[in-house]
Amino acid sequence: MVTSAQAEYDARYNDSDETPCPYLPQKTAQAEAYAVDVLEPQLHEHLMNAGFRRSGHVVYRPRCRGCDACTPVRVRVNNFHHTRSMKRTLKRNLDVTVHIAPPVPTRQKHELFARYLAYQHDGTMSGDWRPFTEFLYCSPTKTLEFTYRLNGRIIAVSIADRCVSGLSSVYAFFDPQYARRSLGTYSILREIAYSKTMGFPYYYLGFWVAGSRTMDYKCRFGPNEFLVEPGVWQTGPHKRIST
Repeated sequence: MVTSAQAEYDARYNDSDETPCPYLPQKTAQAEAYAVDVLEPQLHEHLMNAGFRRSGHVVYRPRCRGCDACTPVRVRVNNFHHTRSMKRTLKRNLDVTVHIAPPVPTRQKHELFARYLAYQHDGTMSGDWRPFTEFLYCSPTKTLEFTYRLNGRIIAVSIADRCVSGLSSVYAFFDPQYARRSLGTYSILREIAYSKTMGFPYYYLGFWVAGSRTMDYKCRFGPNEFLVEPGVWQTGPHKRIST
Protein backbone atom coordinates (compact mmCIF):
# COMPACT_ATOMS: atom_id res chain seq x y z
CA MET A 1 0.00 0.00 0.00
CA VAL A 2 1.37 3.43 -0.92
CA THR A 3 1.29 5.84 1.99
CA SER A 4 0.31 9.50 1.63
CA ALA A 5 3.91 10.44 2.39
CA GLN A 6 5.11 8.14 -0.41
CA ALA A 7 2.50 9.57 -2.76
CA GLU A 8 3.68 13.11 -2.00
CA TYR A 9 7.31 12.03 -2.55
CA ASP A 10 6.41 10.51 -5.92
CA ALA A 11 4.50 13.64 -6.93
CA ARG A 12 7.51 15.85 -6.21
CA TYR A 13 10.08 13.61 -7.92
CA ASN A 14 11.17 14.32 -11.47
CA ASP A 15 13.92 13.13 -13.78
CA SER A 16 14.78 15.97 -16.14
CA ASP A 17 15.08 15.38 -19.87
CA GLU A 18 18.55 14.81 -21.26
CA THR A 19 20.07 18.00 -22.64
CA PRO A 20 23.52 18.90 -23.98
CA CYS A 21 25.93 19.39 -21.07
CA PRO A 22 26.82 23.09 -20.64
CA TYR A 23 30.27 22.19 -19.28
CA LEU A 24 31.58 19.15 -21.15
CA PRO A 25 31.35 18.88 -24.97
CA GLN A 26 29.93 15.63 -26.34
CA LYS A 27 28.24 14.91 -22.99
CA THR A 28 24.57 15.07 -22.02
CA ALA A 29 23.14 16.24 -18.72
CA GLN A 30 20.24 14.90 -16.66
CA ALA A 31 19.15 15.54 -13.06
CA GLU A 32 17.12 14.00 -10.27
CA ALA A 33 14.93 16.83 -9.00
CA TYR A 34 12.27 17.52 -6.39
CA ALA A 35 9.92 20.48 -5.98
CA VAL A 36 9.88 21.90 -2.44
CA ASP A 37 7.60 24.47 -0.83
CA VAL A 38 9.63 24.88 2.37
CA LEU A 39 13.25 23.89 2.90
CA GLU A 40 14.38 24.09 6.51
CA PRO A 41 18.13 24.66 7.02
CA GLN A 42 18.60 21.24 8.66
CA LEU A 43 16.97 19.44 5.73
CA HIS A 44 18.85 21.61 3.27
CA GLU A 45 22.11 20.60 4.93
CA HIS A 46 21.13 16.92 4.78
CA LEU A 47 20.37 17.22 1.07
CA MET A 48 23.67 18.98 0.36
CA ASN A 49 25.44 16.12 2.10
CA ALA A 50 23.68 13.84 -0.39
CA GLY A 51 24.89 15.87 -3.38
CA PHE A 52 21.88 18.16 -3.96
CA ARG A 53 21.79 21.84 -4.94
CA ARG A 54 18.91 24.33 -4.86
CA SER A 55 17.57 26.37 -7.77
CA GLY A 56 14.37 28.31 -7.04
CA HIS A 57 11.88 25.88 -5.49
CA VAL A 58 13.71 22.83 -6.87
CA VAL A 59 16.48 20.75 -5.30
CA TYR A 60 18.44 18.61 -7.73
CA ARG A 61 21.53 16.50 -8.23
CA PRO A 62 23.14 15.29 -11.46
CA ARG A 63 22.21 11.84 -12.69
CA CYS A 64 23.98 11.86 -16.04
CA ARG A 65 24.36 8.76 -18.17
CA GLY A 66 27.97 7.56 -18.14
CA CYS A 67 29.35 10.60 -16.28
CA ASP A 68 30.04 11.55 -12.67
CA ALA A 69 32.15 14.67 -13.26
CA CYS A 70 30.02 17.00 -11.08
CA THR A 71 31.34 17.05 -7.51
CA PRO A 72 30.07 19.27 -4.65
CA VAL A 73 32.89 21.34 -3.15
CA ARG A 74 33.09 23.37 0.05
CA VAL A 75 35.72 25.68 1.57
CA ARG A 76 37.03 25.30 5.13
CA VAL A 77 36.36 28.85 6.29
CA ASN A 78 38.59 29.02 9.36
CA ASN A 79 41.62 27.85 7.38
CA PHE A 80 40.87 29.78 4.20
CA HIS A 81 43.98 31.09 2.45
CA HIS A 82 43.99 34.20 0.26
CA THR A 83 46.21 33.86 -2.78
CA ARG A 84 48.14 36.89 -4.00
CA SER A 85 45.63 37.27 -6.82
CA MET A 86 42.74 37.29 -4.33
CA LYS A 87 44.47 39.93 -2.23
CA ARG A 88 44.81 42.08 -5.34
CA THR A 89 41.11 41.60 -6.07
CA LEU A 90 40.20 42.77 -2.57
CA LYS A 91 42.46 45.80 -2.91
CA ARG A 92 41.00 46.60 -6.35
CA ASN A 93 37.52 46.77 -4.84
CA LEU A 94 38.15 48.75 -1.66
CA ASP A 95 35.79 51.42 -3.01
CA VAL A 96 32.89 48.94 -3.32
CA THR A 97 30.22 48.85 -0.59
CA VAL A 98 28.27 45.69 0.24
CA HIS A 99 24.71 45.51 1.57
CA ILE A 100 23.50 42.16 2.98
CA ALA A 101 19.76 41.57 3.34
CA PRO A 102 16.95 39.19 2.31
CA PRO A 103 16.65 39.04 -1.51
CA VAL A 104 14.43 41.63 -3.19
CA PRO A 105 14.08 41.76 -7.00
CA THR A 106 14.12 45.15 -8.68
CA ARG A 107 14.12 46.34 -12.27
CA GLN A 108 17.67 47.63 -11.85
CA LYS A 109 18.91 44.20 -10.75
CA HIS A 110 16.99 42.54 -13.55
CA GLU A 111 18.58 44.81 -16.15
CA LEU A 112 21.99 44.02 -14.68
CA PHE A 113 21.22 40.28 -14.83
CA ALA A 114 20.20 40.53 -18.50
CA ARG A 115 23.41 42.40 -19.39
CA TYR A 116 25.45 39.78 -17.54
CA LEU A 117 23.78 36.89 -19.41
CA ALA A 118 24.43 38.58 -22.74
CA TYR A 119 28.09 38.97 -21.82
CA GLN A 120 28.79 35.69 -20.02
CA HIS A 121 26.46 33.01 -21.40
CA ASP A 122 25.44 31.39 -24.68
CA GLY A 123 21.76 32.31 -24.73
CA THR A 124 20.45 29.12 -23.10
CA MET A 125 19.41 31.02 -19.95
CA SER A 126 16.45 33.37 -20.22
CA GLY A 127 16.87 36.98 -19.14
CA ASP A 128 13.12 37.59 -18.85
CA TRP A 129 11.63 38.89 -15.60
CA ARG A 130 9.73 35.75 -14.56
CA PRO A 131 12.63 33.27 -14.94
CA PHE A 132 14.88 35.81 -13.21
CA THR A 133 12.65 36.03 -10.13
CA GLU A 134 11.83 32.31 -10.03
CA PHE A 135 15.51 31.37 -10.26
CA LEU A 136 16.95 33.83 -7.74
CA TYR A 137 14.17 35.46 -5.73
CA CYS A 138 11.65 32.69 -5.01
CA SER A 139 13.38 30.79 -2.24
CA PRO A 140 11.89 28.11 0.04
CA THR A 141 14.73 28.51 2.56
CA LYS A 142 16.69 31.18 4.44
CA THR A 143 18.50 33.18 1.77
CA LEU A 144 20.66 36.31 1.69
CA GLU A 145 21.40 38.79 -1.07
CA PHE A 146 24.74 40.59 -1.27
CA THR A 147 24.40 43.83 -3.25
CA TYR A 148 27.63 45.47 -4.38
CA ARG A 149 27.63 49.21 -5.16
CA LEU A 150 30.18 51.61 -6.60
CA ASN A 151 29.34 55.28 -6.02
CA GLY A 152 25.77 54.22 -5.28
CA ARG A 153 25.35 52.20 -8.46
CA ILE A 154 24.72 48.44 -8.30
CA ILE A 155 27.57 46.68 -10.10
CA ALA A 156 27.10 43.11 -8.82
CA VAL A 157 24.70 40.87 -6.90
CA SER A 158 25.25 37.49 -5.29
CA ILE A 159 22.71 35.15 -3.68
CA ALA A 160 23.51 32.58 -0.98
CA ASP A 161 21.49 30.25 1.26
CA ARG A 162 22.02 30.08 5.02
CA CYS A 163 22.44 26.47 6.08
CA VAL A 164 23.38 24.97 9.44
CA SER A 165 27.14 24.79 8.81
CA GLY A 166 27.59 27.66 6.40
CA LEU A 167 26.56 29.67 3.39
CA SER A 168 25.74 27.88 0.14
CA SER A 169 26.40 29.96 -2.97
CA VAL A 170 23.42 30.10 -5.35
CA TYR A 171 24.47 32.54 -8.08
CA ALA A 172 26.26 35.79 -8.79
CA PHE A 173 26.04 38.29 -11.63
CA PHE A 174 27.83 41.53 -12.37
CA ASP A 175 28.02 44.48 -14.74
CA PRO A 176 30.26 43.53 -17.68
CA GLN A 177 31.54 47.10 -17.71
CA TYR A 178 33.45 46.24 -14.53
CA ALA A 179 34.73 42.81 -15.55
CA ARG A 180 38.34 43.86 -14.85
CA ARG A 181 37.46 44.10 -11.17
CA SER A 182 37.00 40.29 -10.97
CA LEU A 183 33.65 40.75 -9.26
CA GLY A 184 32.81 37.04 -9.37
CA THR A 185 35.90 36.29 -7.31
CA TYR A 186 35.25 39.30 -5.12
CA SER A 187 31.71 38.14 -4.29
CA ILE A 188 33.01 34.72 -3.23
CA LEU A 189 35.63 36.35 -1.00
CA ARG A 190 33.01 38.55 0.63
CA GLU A 191 30.70 35.58 1.22
CA ILE A 192 33.56 33.60 2.76
CA ALA A 193 34.38 36.58 4.99
CA TYR A 194 30.72 36.80 6.04
CA SER A 195 30.71 33.07 6.81
CA LYS A 196 33.72 33.54 9.08
CA THR A 197 32.09 36.48 10.84
CA MET A 198 28.99 34.36 11.50
CA GLY A 199 31.07 31.45 12.84
CA PHE A 200 30.23 29.08 9.99
CA PRO A 201 32.85 26.37 9.43
CA TYR A 202 32.10 25.93 5.70
CA TYR A 203 31.26 27.82 2.54
CA TYR A 204 29.60 25.72 -0.17
CA LEU A 205 30.61 26.54 -3.74
CA GLY A 206 28.29 24.20 -5.61
CA PHE A 207 29.58 21.73 -8.20
CA TRP A 208 33.11 21.49 -9.45
CA VAL A 209 33.08 19.76 -12.86
CA ALA A 210 36.10 17.59 -13.63
CA GLY A 211 37.44 18.43 -17.08
CA SER A 212 35.66 21.80 -17.37
CA ARG A 213 38.01 24.78 -17.54
CA THR A 214 35.15 27.14 -16.68
CA MET A 215 34.75 25.39 -13.32
CA ASP A 216 38.44 25.14 -12.40
CA TYR A 217 38.27 28.47 -10.55
CA LYS A 218 36.45 26.75 -7.68
CA CYS A 219 39.59 24.79 -6.82
CA ARG A 220 41.43 28.06 -6.16
CA PHE A 221 39.47 28.63 -2.96
CA GLY A 222 41.00 26.48 -0.29
CA PRO A 223 41.62 24.50 1.66
CA ASN A 224 38.60 22.73 0.30
CA GLU A 225 36.75 19.45 0.58
CA PHE A 226 34.87 17.37 -2.02
CA LEU A 227 31.85 15.13 -1.45
CA VAL A 228 33.04 11.62 -2.32
CA GLU A 229 29.99 9.73 -1.02
CA PRO A 230 26.86 10.78 0.86
CA GLY A 231 27.90 12.50 4.09
CA VAL A 232 31.64 12.03 3.45
CA TRP A 233 33.74 15.06 2.50
CA GLN A 234 37.38 14.57 1.59
CA THR A 235 40.21 17.08 1.31
CA GLY A 236 41.01 18.25 -2.26
CA PRO A 237 42.43 19.35 -4.58
CA HIS A 238 40.79 17.05 -7.18
CA LYS A 239 38.34 14.43 -5.98
CA ARG A 240 35.32 12.94 -7.69
CA ILE A 241 32.06 11.81 -6.14
CA SER A 242 31.18 8.12 -6.31
CA THR A 243 27.81 7.11 -7.71
